[in-house]
Amino acid sequence: MKVYSLKSCDTCRKAIKEIQAAGLSPNIIDVRADRMSPDEIASIVDAVGFEKALNRRSTTWRGLDDVSKADLDDAKAVTLIGAHPTLLKRPAITDGNQTTVGWDAAAKATWL
Repeated sequence: MKVYSLKSCDTCRKAIKEIQAAGLSPNIIDVRADRMSPDEIASIVDAVGFEKALNRRSTTWRGLDDVSKADLDDAKAVTLIGAHPTLLKRPAITDGNQTTVGWDAAAKATWL
């Protein structure tokens, strides 16, 4: 299980704590410090769709120009997340078979 997170993200810290309390040992990847490969990003986007994968509430998203935000599709989302890792909705969790983004009731039900 891989958890793509951000050290400064309260939701990520909460998710990791709950996952570890459930007896799981996640491989934690900091999206800013460790960076993600284009294949890793594409895998997440393919699994959940770019609409769910992009964090449109982030300061980074709000700072993008209109051209960057226009005509989004999976490929453009992968490129944007690669250039701005904090655009990935976090935590993104995958085990190779299933993938979730965020830490809502559905994600908790999947992993705990």
